[in-house]
Parts: sequence; structure tokens; C-alpha cells
Amino acid sequence: MKLTARQTTTATLTDLSRAMDRRQPVTITYTKADGTETIRTIEIYDIRTTKAGDVIVKAMDRQSFDSRTFRVDRLISYTAHRTVFVLERPTTTHAPVELVSINTPDALVAREIARDDREYWNDRFDQTA
Repeated sequence: MKLTARQTTTATLTDLSRAMDRRQPVTITYTKADGTETIRTIEIYDIRTTKAGDVIVKAMDRQSFDSRTFRVDRLISYTAHRTVFVLERPTTTHAPVELVSINTPDALVAREIARDDREYWNDRFDQTA
């Protein structure tokens, strides 16, 4: 078991990323938003940074069998196991990409602003932890 208070965030993320790459489950002790602690065994499938700057881990929770999101700064401790994943990861379906011809700098700027706004709202409503 590794205590996150005794190591850097980089070391924690390295260990979690390694477990994700090797498809090894991780048991975590986690502080929920309401301040209570919980112990979960998770199967990590993605690590991201939110617009607010929080690093999150997306994982399948073996207790609820659902996809969950956990903030790395709320991890108290973790243990990577030598076994393998057993849960199916949710499939994501993305909308088809539209190819747009952009002929002016104004059109390019407007397109980028619209894209950034969409990503901002998707990230805001994507956090479930």
C-alpha cells in the first residue's frame, strides 16, 4: 500500500498509469466530496485533467459495476494488484466529425471558440466524483 501523502503527485500518477497500461486493478482509499472515506477496487481506463485543473481518474468500480470518476488529490492510499481486469469498460460513441472548409481567419477563430465552449461544458458535466 502506498500513501499518497508520502509521495509526489507525479509518482502517484505514474503508478496509476502503469496499472492502467498493464490492465491491473487498483484498490484505493478515497475521500468523497462529503468528507467520508471509502475503499474501492477500480479498473482504470483513462486519466485526464479537467478545465479546473484537477487530475481525474476514470475507472470501472468493482463494487457498483459502473464507470466512476475519482480526483487524484482525494486519494489517501492505493495498492496495485497483479490480477487482471474483469469488468467491461463502457463503450463511447462519438458524433461523426464534420469537415468544414474555412476560408477566412474570422471563420477559423469562430470555429475554435465554439469548439472550446463545447469542450468546457462537456468537461463540467462529465465529473461524477
